[in-house]
Parts: sequence; structure tokens; C-alpha cells
Amino acid sequence: MKRIGVVTVIGAIFAVMLAVNLAAQPSAGVASPPSGVSAAASAPAPAPQSGEMVPAAAPVLFTVLGLPVTNSMVCTWIVAAIILILVRATTPRRIQEIPSGMQNVLEALVEGWENLMGDILDRRVTRWVFPYATTFFIFILISNFVDVIPGVGSIGIGTPVKDSWLPFAVENVRQPFFRPPTTDANLTVAMAGVFLVMSLYWAVRYNGFRGLIKHIFGVKIKMNKWLLPLLGVMFLFIGVMDLVSILFARPVALAMRLYGNIFAGSTILDMTFHMKSWLWSLLLSIVAYGYDAFECLVQAFVFAILVVAFVGTLCSHAEEQPGH
Repeated sequence: MKRIGVVTVIGAIFAVMLAVNLAAQPSAGVASPPSGVSAAASAPAPAPQSGEMVPAAAPVLFTVLGLPVTNSMVCTWIVAAIILILVRATTPRRIQEIPSGMQNVLEALVEGWENLMGDILDRRVTRWVFPYATTFFIFILISNFVDVIPGVGSIGIGTPVKDSWLPFAVENVRQPFFRPPTTDANLTVAMAGVFLVMSLYWAVRYNGFRGLIKHIFGVKIKMNKWLLPLLGVMFLFIGVMDLVSILFARPVALAMRLYGNIFAGSTILDMTFHMKSWLWSLLLSIVAYGYDAFECLVQAFVFAILVVAFVGTLCSHAEEQPGH
């Protein structure tokens, strides 16, 4: 009964917040929906000609010792707190030898993810990468799903609405209090930087420094020794391209793919909330919510599996003998 009560309360909170968001409509020359004008963000007057409603840069809410704190940073701290609370709440004080309940679910998920990584990586490399890839997946998943929480990005400081039925109602929000962490490129670039440093460390640990250089630039096929000079130049060029991929292309792909997809999903949601017709806004918002939730799950998995795949290309078992 307690669980049913908790689920009911959470569902009611989300329903109220969703109603607040869907009620956000431009007021100029357009009849408002029956629920009135909400506290959520309204688009600026020329919004129909603007393709982007979510600002690219996260606004600063306050400073701590001279360091700016943005709304995406606040959400990042909240996500970290949620992860700590969930881990503490779902992990019993004494781990049972025969798991049951939530422990059984968590162990099944961990074993399945570890087996998937074991099919790609060497067992030794799996032990190194598993904690990082799993942490990336959990953190990104929860951070992404912040995007579909009603009120995130639309509750903040704006122009007060005098005739609203909601207390503290504002429109044209200039400074949202919350923003999904992964819609801030600073966070995705930072995670890509962590991946770059750790992937190079694992590559050197697995291959050795000389072995890594040979892995990147070495001749990787067996051939007659008379062809080595010619093909050596070709493999040197391939190695340079591979080095550019390792140091630049892969981190950028990780950071920008995650940022671009989640930012786009957040923008689409914001656009559906600010449509002139409240009926179309409601219908399209439901579709956008479903799509965005699916995208949040997929992008978290893609980021984690790409981390595993990229490390696998650096820590492989391919024998690179130039032949005789």
C-alpha cells in the first residue's frame, strides 16, 4: 500500500507539472486554453520565425567564490544526489548470497552488461573499462531523462502574469532554474575528455608504449620484405589518420552526438509547448515526450557502447607481424 501511495503522489505531481507546461501559450491575439496562462516559459513574440527556443549557453544562476554556477550544473548535482540515494536505497547492508528483490534485478543488469562487454573486450580490459562505462551509462541515462520532467527549462525568472490562476506565474522566462545536464556542451565535452585520458592510459597499460606506437603505425599484414618500404609509407599515413581519430574525432563524436541529440529533443519539446493551438500543443507534446524518452535511453546506451568499442580498437589481440 505504501508503494501504491508513493506512485500515486509522484504521478499527481507529474500531472500537475505537465498541465503547467502545456498551458504555456503566447497570449497575443490567441485565445488561451481553459486552464489559463501558466508559470511555464512562453516564447518571445517573434518565436514562430525562430527555430531555436532553448538557449545554447546555460545561464548563470549564482556564483560561489567567484565561480559561476549554471542551471545545468545545479541539475548535475541533483542527478548525482539521485544516483547516491538510489544506490544506498537499493543496496542492502548485507549483500545476500542468494539475491532477491531489487538486488536480483541489479545483479542481472550488471551481469548482462558485463557479458556484453566481455564479447567485445579482453577479460582484463573488461575489468578496467566496466566501472567507467557503467557509470557513464547510469549518469547519462538519468541526466537525459531530466529533459522529459515537466517544468525543467520552463520554470524560472520571467515576466509576471497578473491574471493567471497559478501563483508566481511568469512568461517569457529569461533564466530557467533547471536545464538537463546533457544539453550543456561543457558536460559532454568533459565526459569525452575523461574517456580520452582513460582510453590512452588503458591502451598504454595493455600494449606498452612501444606496442601502442606499433599498433597505430605498424604494418599489419604479411608481405614480401621488398614491399615493406612502399607499404610502410601507406601504413604510416593510415597511422596518422588513426591518431587524428583517436585524439580528436572520437572524443568530438562522443561529445557532440550526445549534446546534439538531447539538445534537439529539448528544443522540440519546447517548440510543442509554445504552439498557438493548445490542442495541437497537447497532442504533439505527447508524441514528443515519447520520442524524447526513447532517445534519452538510446543515447545513453550509444555513448557507453561507443566507449567500449573505441577502447576495444586500442586494446585488441590482432597480431601485427609484417611478415617475411
